[in-house]
Amino acid sequence: MKVWYYSLIFIHMKAINFNPVDFEPVRQIALQFPDSSDSLSHYDTPSVKIKKNLLCRLHENGEWIAIRTDFESRERFLEEYPESCFITPHYKDYPYICLYVNSYSKELLKEVLETGFNAINEKKKK
Repeated sequence: MKVWYYSLIFIHMKAINFNPVDFEPVRQIALQFPDSSDSLSHYDTPSVKIKKNLLCRLHENGEWIAIRTDFESRERFLEEYPESCFITPHYKDYPYICLYVNSYSKELLKEVLETGFNAINEKKKK
């Protein structure tokens, strides 16, 4: 019981500090994909889903955006855009990449979102 109690405290102590406006440029591009829709993710952060699959979300700390991609593209983005792209330990084993808010070009954002959209659609074909 104590373990559960401490984990609840940790969850509630997590820094939640985001501005949905920071997600707006991402949202505007992501909603152009077929079957895309606005959604809410963890801690009511804004996100976009393709049908029921998460394409992208603003992290609750407001500092970065997680975007679905594939592992091959993720490695390329990390190498070519280290000032904008990174991964956290949480996403290491998942096909997502993180972009710092307001650190990316519109072209990079479109490219990353396209790889995510394609990855979701490839998954559905299997």
